[in-house]
Amino acid sequence: MKRGLWIVPVVLCLSLPPAVRAADTVRMERMNWPDIKKAIASGCTTAVVGVGSIEQHGPHLPTMTDARISDALAELVARKLGRALQARTIETGLSDHHLAFAGTISLTPETLRLILRDYTASLVRHGFKRILFIPMHGGNFETVRRFAAEARKAHPGIDVTAFLDLPGLTAFLSGLSAEYGVSKTEAGDHAGENETSMMMALESGLVASERFAPGYCGPFGEAEMRLLLEKGMPAISSDGVLGDPRKASPEKGRIYLERLADFIVASVGGTSGRR
Repeated sequence: MKRGLWIVPVVLCLSLPPAVRAADTVRMERMNWPDIKKAIASGCTTAVVGVGSIEQHGPHLPTMTDARISDALAELVARKLGRALQARTIETGLSDHHLAFAGTISLTPETLRLILRDYTASLVRHGFKRILFIPMHGGNFETVRRFAAEARKAHPGIDVTAFLDLPGLTAFLSGLSAEYGVSKTEAGDHAGENETSMMMALESGLVASERFAPGYCGPFGEAEMRLLLEKGMPAISSDGVLGDPRKASPEKGRIYLERLADFIVASVGGTSGRR
């Protein structure tokens, strides 16, 4: 091992003044504890936490898709709320209905509930007064909803809340896609145009555009959702795609993320938001 390969980056890092090293970040994972403590003491008492999943997203998107989008949205929401910090995203969620596809990792509802409980207890101990969870995987919403109600009882005076409007989320995303001439079935509910666009904006190198192809583009209502949850994704889509990614673009993805963050902030409210 050559010592020079290690010395140079360390020297460069140490040569930066503290203000540069910690500049313009709300992400606690990139901050040191004294700066986090100082930020909380100065009034940054809202913690925003994304809740994602590690699951298949068709042959063209990485399994980190929900986790990555949750993480990006949590940062945007924290910035838009103001006086807020972002805690590390909970990357794995409830994805049993995707386990037929390689690479999917799924938790039980109880495991996710315990992770949420321990996150909350830690953040409360540090002085946060409001904890906002942002799930971006449909399978997580019910567990997050139940937990938030329990946590408010366990932590009186702490506003433990979450973005929980799943129907509103899907309708809002479909509406955004429609503004660009993308139909609801193309926009899709899983790895379709809008989700693919967001990942092209965030992780273009991980999007296999040469594999873009329409997946299941039929109706997706209560009956289809029930079939999905009971029998798994292959009962509806053999390649794991609900929608058609062929009209996706990074330009639209950046707009979708920004406007979706605005939608979430409006939904949860700037100061409270027990939804």
